[in-house]
Amino acid sequence: MNDRPYVLLSCAASVDGYIDDASPERLRLSNEADFDRVDAARAEVDAILVGATTIRRDDPSLLVRSPERRAARAARGLPENLVKVTLTASGGLDPQARFFTTGAEPKLVYTTDQAAKELRAELDGVAEVVALGEKADLAALLADLAARGVRRLMVEGGGGVHTGFLTADLVDEIHLAIAPFFLGDPDAPRFTHPGLFPQSPSRPMRLAETSALGDVAFLRYLIGDASPPV
Repeated sequence: MNDRPYVLLSCAASVDGYIDDASPERLRLSNEADFDRVDAARAEVDAILVGATTIRRDDPSLLVRSPERRAARAARGLPENLVKVTLTASGGLDPQARFFTTGAEPKLVYTTDQAAKELRAELDGVAEVVALGEKADLAALLADLAARGVRRLMVEGGGGVHTGFLTADLVDEIHLAIAPFFLGDPDAPRFTHPGLFPQSPSRPMRLAETSALGDVAFLRYLIGDASPPV
């Protein structure tokens, strides 16, 4: 684990595995109790990662919402908010997106060598653009984060990012909130895309925790033997 952070993947999905509908508006899959749980989990990590599609579609701020949790982080000598991380092969990120304009902590954009020059011009002054070679390799991304002192990373989607981390066997823990309804829309985004997953019937994950947050079911799975850093 010295060469990469401990990776926590966090997701809310419908019972049939959708993380949004196909409408332009963001679908609320969770409730206030689960949002608070996610906020508490964010407060315990060093950095948070979403894909570029999530930034374009949802415009998230990715901040720790609770003033008490921000104060507790500061009291431990940590930044109040998290290092924000994204990855893209195509660019096209709006420097006015809340990902870039909220929070004082660093914003890191990982990309390919080919896209890096244009992205550096687009995001000059708002983010550091890091080129990873011919493709944005996730293992290289994690190694770079580790070199920057990131010990715990929270991954919050979307489906392509989830699939990339899971199929590369780079996830240590999954937090999965299940909304109490179905969507059934073939055009809506799903928790993961098709792929070859090491988590299988012959290598199942371990269910470490379950809880009911109103009508939302929370499941915490552990993968492999890694423990989160203290």
